[in-house]
Amino acid sequence: MKKDIFKIQKREIVIIIITLVIGIVLGSLLFGASSKENKQEHKHSATEAVEKTTWTCSMHPQIKQGKPGDCPICGMDLIPLKKGGNVEEADPNEIQMTKSAMKLAEIETYTVKKGTPEKSVRLLGKIKPDERNIAALTARFGGRIEKLYVNYTGQYVKRGKKLASIYSPELNTAQQELLDAAKFKASNPSFYKATRNKLKLWELTDAQIDNIEKSENPNIYFDIISPISGTVTRRDVAVGDYIKEGNPLLEIINLGRVWVMFDAYESDLPWIKKGDNVSFTLQSLPGKTYEAKVTYIDPFIDAQTRVAQVRVEMQNPGLKFKPEMFVNGILESRTAGHSDQLLIPKTSILWTGKRAVVYVKIPQRETPTFIYREITLGAETGNFYVVSQGLNNAEEIASNGVFKIDASAQLLGKSSMMNPTENSKKGSKKASISYASTTKIKFKTQLGVLVSSYLKMKDAFVETNENAAKKEAQNVLSSLSKINMKLLKGDAHIQWMRISKSLKNNLNGIIKMKGIEMKRSHFSIVSDKISEAIELFGINTEQPIYLEFCPMALDNEGAFWISKDKTIKNPYYGEKMLKCGEVKKVFNQK
Repeated sequence: MKKDIFKIQKREIVIIIITLVIGIVLGSLLFGASSKENKQEHKHSATEAVEKTTWTCSMHPQIKQGKPGDCPICGMDLIPLKKGGNVEEADPNEIQMTKSAMKLAEIETYTVKKGTPEKSVRLLGKIKPDERNIAALTARFGGRIEKLYVNYTGQYVKRGKKLASIYSPELNTAQQELLDAAKFKASNPSFYKATRNKLKLWELTDAQIDNIEKSENPNIYFDIISPISGTVTRRDVAVGDYIKEGNPLLEIINLGRVWVMFDAYESDLPWIKKGDNVSFTLQSLPGKTYEAKVTYIDPFIDAQTRVAQVRVEMQNPGLKFKPEMFVNGILESRTAGHSDQLLIPKTSILWTGKRAVVYVKIPQRETPTFIYREITLGAETGNFYVVSQGLNNAEEIASNGVFKIDASAQLLGKSSMMNPTENSKKGSKKASISYASTTKIKFKTQLGVLVSSYLKMKDAFVETNENAAKKEAQNVLSSLSKINMKLLKGDAHIQWMRISKSLKNNLNGIIKMKGIEMKRSHFSIVSDKISEAIELFGINTEQPIYLEFCPMALDNEGAFWISKDKTIKNPYYGEKMLKCGEVKKVFNQK
């Protein structure tokens, strides 16, 4: 019995062992094949990933290849190109550059901002006598120079002192007529008065005429008296000379006050106004700097030298300022049309004949991207230029390495300094043209709805109704969310993105901030952005829209608002100053 049980157990053990062996063999066959298959799949996927990667050069981003290697231009190793931005929104003239390429090309950017234009105007000039203090003495009657008290040119004389003595038969006759008329002064006063006036016209003083009457004898010699204190700058006669009526005798100039006359070129005149301070130096007085204010600007330009005279006036104690001395002046000006203008550095500008070109960096792109734009420049201001048209506040432009960006654009056949095209946008005004051919009417209609909501919010501020202003701001925000920004492409899309972001932030400020004045500060920014959008894109409206301005709003900083009524209703003061403001612009239907 025990023997039989043992045989059965032995047989079961053999079966179990055989089963395990068969299981191991089958497992290795099945799982080994699967593992091999997975490895092949992984290898295949990795190969596909390599093939899908685009390779480019950090210095020459126009090079794009499907496999790694060397740049055919500079020989540098190619690097993987990172995907960035929305392809649908990209403008065909955009220039993409990797961050490493920007470093190697030494490209720097500058954020456009408003500021007060300043410029140091350098002026050259001369010391001139004050023309109001020049006395040119001429002979009032004929005669002979008997005595001359001025011995040389440059002699200083005081007012009332004798300059010369003249013998004149005509003067003797006139004195005798005075003595005869004096005898009949009571019976014929008009004749007496006439004889005195005749002597006065010959520049005899009342004291001299009275002395003639008292002496009852005519004076043989007539003394010429100095009318001013000053320096004799010219002497045209000598003792014994015979003179005729009208002949020049002497010239005397009072140099106690002088003029400094500067030459200003046409390009400098916009920077100069009366009252500006000028500091200047003279070679004859080294180490000293003098200051004075502009008192006169010549209304004419010299036809040959192309300059206008700019005058400052100086006291001249000790006569240290001598006529015809050369002067070097500097005028620090803060005036060029208006203050608060857009300024950009000179290094950011490319000149192409009549065109000025900048490269604008497109915001919110992972890969640094630039686009060509033509702008209109205003006055030069030191290392900056005033921008009259083509750029907006807070836009970012390339300020260094601009030629390298333009070179890349030329290699790629895109809009560049040497290859301008119709797509070369000139600021915000051209942006509206870029979308006009496609969906202009739809977008203008949506913008018109937004403006209608804004006008209701403006009326709430006119009524100084805080709760109503909050409610209407929510409605404006709702209208803003319904605007389809996909209707805009290229530069126009970027402009609207910037405007809508600011609108959203400040509308939320009106909704969340407490206090009507805090809400009004956000309302002013909303008004600025709404007016900018109207100017850029236009709106569909059956009546004109008015841009109005109050200079006293927001603590005298001034603020704008949009209105459908020409009559002023101030949203910043309400009933306190309801009529404060004026119409600055009319937006007609576009």
